[in-house]
Amino acid sequence: MTADRNATLAPPGRLVDRHGRVARSLRISVTDRCNLRCLYCMPAGPISWFDKERILSFEEIERVVVVMAGLGVREIRLTGGEPLLRNELPVLVRMLARIEGIDDLALTTNGLLLKEQAASLREAGVRRFNVHIDSLDRKTFEAASRRDGLGRVLEGLAELERLGAVPIKINVVLIRGVNDQEIPAFAELARRRPYQVRFIELMPLGGGEAFEADRLVPGGEVRRRIEEIHPLQPVGRDRASAPATVWRFADGVGDLGFINPVTEPFCGDCDRIRLTADGMVRNCLFARRETDLRSILRGGGSDADIARALVDDVAAKEAGGCLDLHDYYRDRLPRKMWQIGG
Repeated sequence: MTADRNATLAPPGRLVDRHGRVARSLRISVTDRCNLRCLYCMPAGPISWFDKERILSFEEIERVVVVMAGLGVREIRLTGGEPLLRNELPVLVRMLARIEGIDDLALTTNGLLLKEQAASLREAGVRRFNVHIDSLDRKTFEAASRRDGLGRVLEGLAELERLGAVPIKINVVLIRGVNDQEIPAFAELARRRPYQVRFIELMPLGGGEAFEADRLVPGGEVRRRIEEIHPLQPVGRDRASAPATVWRFADGVGDLGFINPVTEPFCGDCDRIRLTADGMVRNCLFARRETDLRSILRGGGSDADIARALVDDVAAKEAGGCLDLHDYYRDRLPRKMWQIGG
């Protein structure tokens, strides 16, 4: 089925925006549900999840990815919510990994269910794992995520190491006054384990507490605080479109990544496009509009219709939402981060 559809894809071309950027990386949210309630992302109280019927099926996701691969997308990252809450996720991974043109398949998770699922996901085709963890201290982890789950996350990381799924990227969002005292501990983690610890600046994306502007810890400050303990040397980016700037400890033992969309926006080289769990395409994390692919998929649309919708959506991409984040602090996105995908 995959080969046939690739062979008959109608519109030629690539996903190019008005600024000449080519979309090659697709982030797929497979569910809006999450088993944490991080302060900056989600409210502590009840949440209205998407109805099950609203969520794309594995076959619908596969169909979209086949079309995107025909338009030049080469990398996929599976996100959520928390992607490991999606039933039978390895089945989807296997479907996507066999699509012609897809060269890389990665997954971002909070790690709570990783110990149980790591082996099946890796066997199915996940090549790289990013694990989100905001604290190495049990009480601080619980304060930041409103859940007592640090032990389970660490077990998941240990399982990835046992399987040889290294190096592992660790994503950390620092909140001033909550977990920024752990900057040295995370730096030491990158020196002791086969992890690249990546510090991500706090962004106004969630439905949690509206304190981002006050609690933001700039990436430059984080780096300076680490250099007071361990000298660092710049490595640069893995590729021009990569969000993280990498620095290596001067003695060669370990790497750190800094993702600074607030203080050092990298929109000019962005090559990402997003598919939400309910079938909406977003050409930017901060997009104010979406393209509804679910209606095309379920309304009898052809692959050519899907391709045209994708080409038009990417063509309309603005210079970049990170370039003017101050507006977003005042006017928060109608879609929350767990509904968009990390």
